[in-house]
Amino acid sequence: MAAVAAVVWFGYSQLAAHRFDWRLALNSLEHLHWGWLAISLAPVAGTYYGRALRWAVFLKPLKERPSLANLLSATVIGFAAITVFGRPGEFVRPYLIAIKERVPIPSQMAAWVLERMFDLLMALAFFAFALTRVTSVRLHSGSKLIWVLAAGGRIAGVASLAVLVLIFSMRHFAEPVRRLILSSLRFLPEKQFFKIEKLITSFVQGVEATRSDGALVLVLAYSILEWGLIALCYWCLAQSFVGIINLTFVDIIVFVGFVSFGSIAQIPGVGGGIQVVAVLVLTELFGVRLEIASAFAVLIWIFTFVVVVPAGAILALKEGLDWHSLRQIGREASK
Repeated sequence: MAAVAAVVWFGYSQLAAHRFDWRLALNSLEHLHWGWLAISLAPVAGTYYGRALRWAVFLKPLKERPSLANLLSATVIGFAAITVFGRPGEFVRPYLIAIKERVPIPSQMAAWVLERMFDLLMALAFFAFALTRVTSVRLHSGSKLIWVLAAGGRIAGVASLAVLVLIFSMRHFAEPVRRLILSSLRFLPEKQFFKIEKLITSFVQGVEATRSDGALVLVLAYSILEWGLIALCYWCLAQSFVGIINLTFVDIIVFVGFVSFGSIAQIPGVGGGIQVVAVLVLTELFGVRLEIASAFAVLIWIFTFVVVVPAGAILALKEGLDWHSLRQIGREASK
């Protein structure tokens, strides 16, 4: 709620401080290079394929040969659900993968936790790079970003350490923790105990991939590929604004470093944080006009979130699912 409130406050303050020139915003969209927009769809599609490949590594301890088609379908449907329903839609994908691959649902919830950890680690790496490069770009004096930059390095450092500790803990201590929890629950009735034992064991099975050095390296490689494709997509979108917005690829990495945290404030159906943070970074860090920055931010949201919705809807209908059933899946899986 605090993140959403910050999003609303910034949008209001910016619009109140500037007279928004709708004609300039529309004019920037009219002069887009449509070829670059089409090219940007390739890395976007690649991100979903890369996520499916990474999830296949998580599944290896439970299923030697998981179906990449099933994983890709669940990934596309899952991200469409996130766009439509917001964060509750996150649980659609692990639920569908568990059903399709016939593995325990808790194990795929654990895989989802692992995926979030590696994504957060990559986002923090991009953010750290952004902080090291920020002095070389056109930072305005008195920028609203100064307070973020002052605390950002410390927060990123602590968060990175926390994520690495969690990954290390899952790698080495998941099984001992499982035994410790179960031994402390022996006082429960047999039926309840076996139910909890099955749940905890399934969850631990979902993090088994972290025990293998080869799997860990592969997951890290797919994570780097994933975020490289995201940066490439943003760069292609920036090229469609050539002559209006001029950003180098290094600038794009800086931009992604800041914007990656904007997706935390995801409002169902309309996005939210990613657009506002994109506008903030473009206007305050790169000196882009508010109207043009707003047009670019909306385009990013469309190509990185909305574009998957039609494909997700088609695949969901093909599998006998509709938006109501997907919403129910999200609600039930999140309990």
